[in-house]
Amino acid sequence: MRIVISEFMSLDGVVQAPGGAEEDTDGGFRHGGWSMPFFDAEVMGAAIGEGAEHTDALLYGRRTWQVMAGAWPDRAGDPFADWINAIPKYVVSNTLTEADLTWAPTTLIPGADLLEAVTALRARPGRDINVIGSAQLARTLLAAGLVDELMLMIEPVILGGGKGIFPADGAARTFELVSATTASTGVQICRYRSAVIPPS
Repeated sequence: MRIVISEFMSLDGVVQAPGGAEEDTDGGFRHGGWSMPFFDAEVMGAAIGEGAEHTDALLYGRRTWQVMAGAWPDRAGDPFADWINAIPKYVVSNTLTEADLTWAPTTLIPGADLLEAVTALRARPGRDINVIGSAQLARTLLAAGLVDELMLMIEPVILGGGKGIFPADGAARTFELVSATTASTGVQICRYRSAVIPPS
């Protein structure tokens, strides 16, 4: 299975709270919902749908899982809602318990077991495991070299600060662009596959 990170991202690399004002105000972030004016249902919706067709499971950090668990179970009847409610989900958390996992089917991964668990998932037969949002989780997976593809919807706005997904450890990591599409709103939908440059 492949680990694919999917993010709505500003020009300055911020992924925090794209969907709503109260989604994540950590650090005094005041631009919640910034992505919504740029959503192109035809082009961006098609890209999200295509990603879903290749996804066998979803992997979340605790905060994103809780936001999604509070939003999707009540939307039954919508095709995307039916898909996201039924698909296997994994949540990484040191604070949630099995009793908290009301959005089934969800499997809990303790934080200390993250890298071992994701390595085991990648070794299984299957298609993609999609990481949506979950900035801290995405950054940890990138730092560990466990990300196979990035699907970034890069939006024409600078937010001046907020959570990002890229490690700041000084290490270079190479990706190759495999597709790029421009939405009517100026969003660049870019897929990057992890690439290993052979030594010179």
